[in-house]
Amino acid sequence: MSFGPARPPRVTVDGKGFRVGPAKFFVKGVTYGPFRPNGSGQPFPEPEEARRDFEGLRRLGANVLRVYHVPPRWFLDLAETQGFRLLIDIPWNKEACFLDDPRLQREAREAARRAAEQCARHHAVFAFSVVNEIPADIVRWSGQRAVERFIDELIDEIKRVDPEALCTFGNFPTTEFLSPGGADFRCFNLYLHHQRSWEAYVGRLQMLADARPLLLGEIGIDSIREGEDAQAEILSWQVEAAFRAGTAGVIVFSFTDEWHKDGVEVADWAFGLTRSNRELKPAFGAVTRSFGLAPRFPLPRSPKVSVVVASYQGAATLRACLASLRKLHYPDYEVILVDDGSRDETARIATEFPDVRYVPHAENRGLSAARNTGIAAAQGELVAFTDADCRADEDWLHFVVGDLLRGDFTGMGGHNFLPPDDSWVAAAVMVSPGGPAHVMLTDREAEHIPGCNMVFYRWALLEVGGFDPVFRKAGDDVDLCWRLQQRGFRIGFSPGGFVWHYRRSTVGEYLRQQRGYGEAEALLVHRHPEYFNAIGGHLWRGTIYSPAKLSLLFRPAMIYHGLFGTGMFQAIYRPGPSGLFLMFTSIEYHALVSLPLVVVSFPLPFLWPVAVTNLVMVGVLCVVAGAQAAVPRSRRRLWSRPLIALLYLLQPIVRGWARYRGRLDLQQRLPPSAVDSFESMARGQAEPGLDEVCYHSANDFDRVGFLGRLTSRLEQEGWRIRTDTGWSDYDLEAQGDRLGRLRLTTVMESRHGNRRVLRCRLQVVPTLTARLIVAVAAGGCLVVAGVLARRWPWVWLVLAGLPFLVWWLNQQRQRLQRIFAVFLDKVAEEESLVAQNKKSQAGGQG
Repeated sequence: MSFGPARPPRVTVDGKGFRVGPAKFFVKGVTYGPFRPNGSGQPFPEPEEARRDFEGLRRLGANVLRVYHVPPRWFLDLAETQGFRLLIDIPWNKEACFLDDPRLQREAREAARRAAEQCARHHAVFAFSVVNEIPADIVRWSGQRAVERFIDELIDEIKRVDPEALCTFGNFPTTEFLSPGGADFRCFNLYLHHQRSWEAYVGRLQMLADARPLLLGEIGIDSIREGEDAQAEILSWQVEAAFRAGTAGVIVFSFTDEWHKDGVEVADWAFGLTRSNRELKPAFGAVTRSFGLAPRFPLPRSPKVSVVVASYQGAATLRACLASLRKLHYPDYEVILVDDGSRDETARIATEFPDVRYVPHAENRGLSAARNTGIAAAQGELVAFTDADCRADEDWLHFVVGDLLRGDFTGMGGHNFLPPDDSWVAAAVMVSPGGPAHVMLTDREAEHIPGCNMVFYRWALLEVGGFDPVFRKAGDDVDLCWRLQQRGFRIGFSPGGFVWHYRRSTVGEYLRQQRGYGEAEALLVHRHPEYFNAIGGHLWRGTIYSPAKLSLLFRPAMIYHGLFGTGMFQAIYRPGPSGLFLMFTSIEYHALVSLPLVVVSFPLPFLWPVAVTNLVMVGVLCVVAGAQAAVPRSRRRLWSRPLIALLYLLQPIVRGWARYRGRLDLQQRLPPSAVDSFESMARGQAEPGLDEVCYHSANDFDRVGFLGRLTSRLEQEGWRIRTDTGWSDYDLEAQGDRLGRLRLTTVMESRHGNRRVLRCRLQVVPTLTARLIVAVAAGGCLVVAGVLARRWPWVWLVLAGLPFLVWWLNQQRQRLQRIFAVFLDKVAEEESLVAQNKKSQAGGQG
C-alpha cells in the first residue's frame, strides 16, 4: 500500500526567523502577478504558463512567491509540487475610510475568512497578509490604534479558521508606526536606492520589529528609470545587505514586467527580473547569485571565537545548551565550560561532550570569576558568553561576529527569547518587570547588552581587567559595558544573533533572581554612582527594549505625519515610562507612605479610609499593568494576568529591599590598620574638621601621578577606594565609616617664584545609613508627637533631641576629615611636599 511522498511541515516562527520542521527557513522570494485574467477569470496565468514560469523561478533560487489575490486550488497544488510557498495578500478596499463604513469592514472580514477557508490549511501557504499598504492619510483620519485593532480583527478571522496560519500585514515607511499585536512577523515594503540610507533604515526596522521576524516584503528597482545594469547592481547589494542585517528574508518585486492592476496593464514601470515575454534581464542573474549565497554571505574574515559557558548548578538545561553549541554555522570556534563549583550532574554531562573544554572550580566563586577563568583559558581572538540556561541559534555566531567585524565596535550583543517549550509561568515571568533586556542608544549602538548573549575582543576584556569578581550573581555585564564605554569603546547590537533563554519557572525562583539583581544593583551604585539617582534607580541614557512594560501607558504616543500628513517617513515617538506608576509600586513609597498610614491608622482610626484607599490604588495599578502585558497567545492561561499583577507588586519590594540591604552592607567601617595608624594622631590636632589642606613644592610636580600613588597607598592600607572614571567632579572617594564617604578633589596652582601649590578639598558625603537615621529620627519624632500631643503636650519636646543628632553626625564627619588629612600628610611627606596651614570650616587659609 503506497501513501505517496510525505507532505512538508508548515512554516513556523522561530525567534527572528522561520523554521520548517527542524530546518531554518529563510525567505528568498519574488512577487508574482497580478496578471491579465485567465480563461476562468482569475488574475493568474493559465496553468501551463504558470508551470513554465515556475521552472524559471526555480532557476532563480526562489522559495516563496508573493501573490496579491487568493490563489485558486490548482495554483496552490502546483506551487506545492514545485516546492514553493505562497505569501498571500487578501485584497479589499483599503483606499476608502473603511472604519467609517460598517459595510466595508464586513467585506474585509469576509474576505479574510474566505481566504483561510479557500486555502484550507494548504501546505503551500507560507502566510497571509491581511492588508497591504494602507494609505497614510486614511490611518491619520481613523487613528493609529483603531486601525491596529482592525488589522488584529482580520488576523483573528483567519486564526479562527486556521489557528496555525502565519499572519502579517504589508507595511511601508509612510505608516511605519503601525504595530498590531496579532501579527506573527513584521512585513515591510522598502524602496530606497542609496545603500547607506537603505542599510540604516533596515536597522531601524529591526528595532521596530524587536522580537518578531522582519521580512522585507517588497524591494525593487524600475529598470526604465534606473537602467537595467543599475537594477541588477542595486538588487544585488540589497539582497546581501538584508540577509547580513539578520532579516528573515526578502521578496523582490517582481518576477516579470507583465503587471496588471485594477484591470489595466501597467506599461510605464518595469520592475521585473524578466521582461513581459520572460526574457531574462541582468537583474535575474544578479538575484540568482545573491539567492545562491543567502542567507550566510561570507564574513570579512572568521577569527577564532572562544564560547564561554559559566555554569553553577545548571545541569537541568546544560545538555541542551552544549548540544546547541555543536551546531553553530561558524567555521572556527571552541566551547569552554567553566563549572563554578557545581554539586549536581554538571561534571558528568560534560563528559558527553568531549569537544568541550571542561574547566572546574573546586568551590563556587561567582559568575564573574567563572567568566574570567574562561577568558584566561580562551584561545580565540573573540570571546563570546552565554549561560547554561540558554540554547544558541545555529546562526548566533555568524550574525553577531559579522556585525562586530563590520562595525566600529568592541563588543556585540543580541536578543534572548523565551524558548517555545518553556512553561506558561515562564511566559508570565518574561513579561514581568526586571528581566534581561538590552538598552539601545541608537538603532545599532547599545548601552547595555544581556550577559547571556555577548561577544567581545579578548584584548578589550584584558585591557579593562575582565569582569569584576565582586559581582557573583548578576550585574557583571552592566559593569563591564559601562567600563568599556568609559574607555571610549562602543558596543553594538545584532538583531539576527539570538539565543533562547529559559526564564524562571516558579514565582520563588523569579523572586530569588530579583533579589540577586537588587544585590548587584547595590554594587553597581557603589561602583558607578553617575548612572543612578539618589535612591539607587538606574539612569539609562538609552531606550530599554524588554518584553515587559516598564510602566503603565498613561500618555498616548505622538506620530510625526509630515506637513498635512504627507510625510514619506512617518515615525512614532513613544512617551517614557510613567514615573507615577513606578513611584506608587516602589519600596520607598511603601516604606514612607503605605506602611506609616497603616501603622498610624491604629491609634487614629479616622485614617483607615485613607490607608485602605492607598492600598487599593496600588493594587489597581498592578492589575492594570498585568492587563497591559503582552502575554504570548500560545502560553496565555486564565491565571497569567493575575500572576503578572502579583509580580508587578512584589518585584519592586523584593529587589528594592535587596538593593538597600546591599548598600548598607557595603558601608563598612574604616579598616583597623587605618584607624590604628592615624586616629590617635588625628585626635591630637587642634583643628576641627578640615575642608581643605594644601602642600607646596619648589619643583615640577605631577598631580595625576601623585593621585595614582595615593590610591595605591590607600588600597595597601585597606581603604575601599573608588576613583574618578571621567564622569565625576572629584578625584577619588574613600569609604569611611557607615555614616560618611570622603571625596578628595585636587587642583594644582602656580604661585610666585615657581612655587607649585597642591590644594586638596576634603568633602564628606553622608551615606545611605546617615540619611536613613535622620529621616527615621525626624519622621518618628513627628509621628510620636502628633499622635500623643493631645494628651501630653510636652511630648513635642522630643524634637529637641534632633539638634543633638545633627551635632553628633557633624562630629563624625570632622573625625573622618581629620583621619584622612593625617594620611595625606604622610603621603605628601614621602613625595617631598611641604604642608601649609590647614583650612577649617570656620577659619581661612594661612
